[in-house]
Amino acid sequence: MEQKLSTKHYITIGVMLFGMFFGAGNLIFPIFMGQNAGVNFSQATLGFIITGVIVPFLGIVALGVSRKESVFEMASKVHPIFGYIFTVALYMTIGPLFAIPRLATVPFEISMTPFVPDSAETLGLAIFSILFFAVSLFMSLNPTKVLTYVGKWLTPAFLVVLAILFMTAVFNPMGEATSTMAVDKYIEQPFFTGFLEGYNTMDALASLAFGVVVINTIKQLGVSEPKAMAISLTKSGVISLLLMAVIYWAMAFVGASSVSTLGMFENGGLALGAVNRHYFGGAGNILLALMVILACVKTSVGLTVAISESFVEMFPNSFSYKTWVVLVSLLAGGLANIGLTNVIAFAVPVLMFLYPLAITLIFVALLSRLFNDSPIVYIGTILFVLPISLLDGIRAALGTVASLENYTATLQPFFNASDRVIPFMAYGMGWVVPAVIGFVLSYVLYMTMRPRLKRVDRHHSTAE
Repeated sequence: MEQKLSTKHYITIGVMLFGMFFGAGNLIFPIFMGQNAGVNFSQATLGFIITGVIVPFLGIVALGVSRKESVFEMASKVHPIFGYIFTVALYMTIGPLFAIPRLATVPFEISMTPFVPDSAETLGLAIFSILFFAVSLFMSLNPTKVLTYVGKWLTPAFLVVLAILFMTAVFNPMGEATSTMAVDKYIEQPFFTGFLEGYNTMDALASLAFGVVVINTIKQLGVSEPKAMAISLTKSGVISLLLMAVIYWAMAFVGASSVSTLGMFENGGLALGAVNRHYFGGAGNILLALMVILACVKTSVGLTVAISESFVEMFPNSFSYKTWVVLVSLLAGGLANIGLTNVIAFAVPVLMFLYPLAITLIFVALLSRLFNDSPIVYIGTILFVLPISLLDGIRAALGTVASLENYTATLQPFFNASDRVIPFMAYGMGWVVPAVIGFVLSYVLYMTMRPRLKRVDRHHSTAE
C-alpha cells in the first residue's frame, strides 16, 4: 500500500534538502555580494535567488515531473554519450575536483586560521582536512542514515547557530544598507550580476545530484508512485526554497549594512568573520567556527552520497558504493591541501559551460509532458544552447586561467561581435534566447512528426 507522507516527513526532508544545499559558498557569496551591491542589494539578491534558490528547486521538481531518477537519465534523453559526459563533468565539478575540497578549506581559513600560527598553517590544514573528511566519510558510508544525520541533527544545529547571528544583525544593523554605494557591475547591472553570482553556489547543478538522494529517501518512506513522488518532491522543496531565500536576503542585507562600520573586504569569508566579531567579540570566532563547520560537513555528506550512488548506477561493473565513497573522500581531501587555487581557476569556466546546459535540461524536463518526453525536443533545445555555453566557458577561461591570457586579444573581436548579435550575451545570459528558439522549433518538429511517431508506437505494440 502506498504510504502518504506526513507534514513532519515533509519538514524533515525539506530541512535535509536545505542542509545538503547550504554549504561553504552559500555562506560567503551572499554577504560579499551585499557588500559590493550596497544600495542595489535587493535587485542583486533577486537575481541571486533565481539561480541560487528557484532553479535548484525546479531541478528537484523536474526529476519528479519527468519521472527521472537521476541526472544521467535526464541528460541521456539528448544522447547516451552526452549523458555520460555531462553527468561526469557535473559530478566532478560539484564533487571531488572543486566543491567538496572547498568545503574543507573554507571552514579552516575562516574559523581556524585565527588560532593557528602562519608557520603551522600547512600542517594545520592537513590535520583539519583529515578530521573533516573522516567525519564526512563515516556519515556517508550508510546512505540510509542521511535523513537522520543531515535532516535531524546537523541542519537544525546549523540553523540555530545561524539564527543567533542573523537575528542579531538584522534587528540591530551596523548601518544603513541604502547608504552604501554599489561597486563594479553592481552599479548598472545588479540583477544580472547577482544572477551570475548565484552560479558560484553550484546549487542548480547540485539539485540534479541531490534529487537522487531525496527520491531514494522518499522511497524508503513508502512512496513510489510517480505522481505521489512529484508531489512529495515539490512540497519538500518548497520548505528548502523558503529557508534559503530568507537567509540569502538576510546575508546580503547584513553585507550591505556592514560597509559603513567595517569597510569592504576581499572576500565573503573575511566579511563574515568581521561581522561575527563585531557582534560577539572573541566568542564570535567560536560561533563562526560552529556555523561554518556544520554547514560544510552536512553538504559534504550530501554530495558524497549523491555522487557515489550515481556512479554505482552509471558504472555498475566498476566499484561498490562504499569504495566510491572512499575514492571521492580521498581525492577531495588531497585537493583540499594541494593545488586548490588552480582547481578554483579552472572551475569558473566549467561552471559557465555547465550552468546553461543544466538550466536548459531542467526547464525542458519540467515541460516534458507537453511532448511526451520525446528526445527530439531535448536534442533540439540543447543543440541551440551548446555553442553559446561553449563560448561562455571559453571566455571565462581566458579571464581566469593565467596561461590562456595570450589568446584574449585574438578572440576579443569575436566576443565583441557575439555581444552585439546575441541578446544578453554581454551579461552572461546569451543562452536564454537560443534556448527558447531551440525549444519552440523542436516542439514544432515534434508536433509535425507526432502522427508518424504514434504509428510507429502502434506498430511496435502490435508486434509485441
